[in-house]
Amino acid sequence: MALDVYVGSLTRYYAGDWENVAERKARERSMNRPPGPVRAVEDRAAVERIRTAVLHWRETLGASLGANATMSLDWDESADAPFFVGRPGWDGFGSLVLWAAYAEHPGLPRPVVLPEEWDDDPALMRCNAEGMRSRFSHLVRNVELWLPSPFDFILEGQDVDGRRIVIGSSSTLDRQLADLNGATWKAGAHESAGWAHIVPTSDASLERRARYAFAVLVDLVRQAATHRLVMKLDF
Repeated sequence: MALDVYVGSLTRYYAGDWENVAERKARERSMNRPPGPVRAVEDRAAVERIRTAVLHWRETLGASLGANATMSLDWDESADAPFFVGRPGWDGFGSLVLWAAYAEHPGLPRPVVLPEEWDDDPALMRCNAEGMRSRFSHLVRNVELWLPSPFDFILEGQDVDGRRIVIGSSSTLDRQLADLNGATWKAGAHESAGWAHIVPTSDASLERRARYAFAVLVDLVRQAATHRLVMKLDF
């Protein structure tokens, strides 16, 4: 199953007015397809209903914060907000998650390649153990949606569709990715950006896949910060 990371407004996401990486490539290869997304809701009234539902969800989420209610939940929810998409793939994302987990637990033997059942990995399970304060929490704790608001905690709640999800902060994720690089690769910005240019092969090592996913996520999380947009896993 493919894994894309979407940055944009949730209104645009749920209206389908965006392309994942495979759709964009298919459009670029075809001379006959019109430009732009092919799944979009074209009824403007329907799009406005989606936007209203998203704004209501955001308001409800803010009201549920209790003592953390001073945190600002404010980002661009316009239907024509810009969007950005990258595809780390599950193998890349999983490798990055495990790379972070083993950086936090260096005494455990790190696998050379991504295990098939990587979500049961012992280092990752330690990161998610009850009472554990992971330094890479917004990466290793099953977060699906990152908000462009500065908070350190993890939220467990519902998405716009009512599905249970874990919510994090894109600014905290940005900081934690920088900490991960500083603790392991110590790569400069130019070097790490170059990792995104070569998609790992099927037999690539855990580290090679992790570097690729790292570069993809760093670019997207900074787009989220620059344009004040949410960041979401799409699968």
